[in-house]
Amino acid sequence: MSFLRASKLTRRSYSTVSREFVKLVEVGPRDGLQNEALNVPTPTKVALINALSATGLAVVEATSFVSPKWVPQMGDSSQVFAQIDKKKGVSYPVLTPNLKGFEAAVAAGVKEVAVFGAASEAFSKKNINVSIQESLARFESVLQAAQKQNISVRGYVSCVLGCPYEGKVDPVKAAEVAKTLLDMGCYEISLGDTIGVGTPGSMEKLLDEIEKVIPLHQVAVHCHDTYGQALANIHAAVQRGVRVVDSSVAGLGGCPYADGASGNVSTEDVVYMLNGMGYETGVNLPELVKVGHWISGEMKRPNGSRVGNAMKKKLGL
Repeated sequence: MSFLRASKLTRRSYSTVSREFVKLVEVGPRDGLQNEALNVPTPTKVALINALSATGLAVVEATSFVSPKWVPQMGDSSQVFAQIDKKKGVSYPVLTPNLKGFEAAVAAGVKEVAVFGAASEAFSKKNINVSIQESLARFESVLQAAQKQNISVRGYVSCVLGCPYEGKVDPVKAAEVAKTLLDMGCYEISLGDTIGVGTPGSMEKLLDEIEKVIPLHQVAVHCHDTYGQALANIHAAVQRGVRVVDSSVAGLGGCPYADGASGNVSTEDVVYMLNGMGYETGVNLPELVKVGHWISGEMKRPNGSRVGNAMKKKLGL
């Protein structure tokens, strides 16, 4: 793409969107922690969620109701959800891979859940042990139960820009899976670059197909930063009209079933970029940076946020 040629990614002037809001979905406590090698005590998870809730984030994905056999880090999901302070105005969705997980989540008092499919057949089998079609059939029972109990459901589609087992993924296939989840009743579809191989060019091609079947106001992007492309991909998506971005404080996490999937894009870096573009997020960046450094210390790992590290001295951390 020539830098001298106006494109879909650059037509929108920052000045015309200065009052637009971009919703951030903080996935650190779930997607961030699930792939960390260090076992995180329940009180630390609870403290993390409470601290994130105090930064202005409107959505904090709390945990995952999955079998501890598959994701040991999430084995305390019921305890975590019971102990967090439910701040008014903040949503605390949880991941539920099947009806059993959904029922456990409802019993814990959950008001919003998420289901996750994949645009790659091989990844679906590795991740949830069923084909794409079988996974969609599972989700149908979850969505039917959720509708009866007035519980909102968000849909994730993994590997939309590439798969660790199949390589390139057809954007038409990704759009088909996303549209199916929307038709089944998901209010929003999060498109996951699970192994972080996407570029602004491939993101644009994906959104070309997505936009044919789903309004972009019902789309989110979930970008991993394996190749250092996450912010560029988010920028491309926002310029196209996407207004929901998933991110993880301090860049925590990855995916336990995707080799090479380094951390999610850090929430601090996304907030800094969006602030500079003139968008509103409602997030207090200095407070968020403090949370990022605290959890990095608890995890005994470097802070994965460039913005967090740049602001550390300024904030006296």
